[in-house]
Amino acid sequence: MEDCIFCKIVRKEIPVEIVYEDENFVAFLDIHPESPGHVQVIPKAHIRWVWDVPNVGAYFEAARKIAIAQRKAFNTDWVLSRIVGEEVEHAHIWVYPDWNVEGDKTDLKTNAEKIRSAIASL
Repeated sequence: MEDCIFCKIVRKEIPVEIVYEDENFVAFLDIHPESPGHVQVIPKAHIRWVWDVPNVGAYFEAARKIAIAQRKAFNTDWVLSRIVGEEVEHAHIWVYPDWNVEGDKTDLKTNAEKIRSAIASL
């Protein structure tokens, strides 16, 4: 979709801190984070609702990979997820550590590196 902000991110038209990408999904830091390391996990294809993603199992495996990396990167067992969908009309899953983790939630570069390093060590 031409005007969809998430589609623009997939096409690399908008710079973001990508922490994970495969052939079907991309995960990047939210620019309005709830906590350090708050990630949006989206399908690369423009699909309106999470429940309509054809390979939803693979989608949730990608989100799971992010959550496991966040637990390691931010030294917490508590990682939250949220699926609502009204903010942007493109399927997305919020995955974020609890609010009590150490770090600056606005330091996107450092938080992204922590998550990428944790993914690499999985």
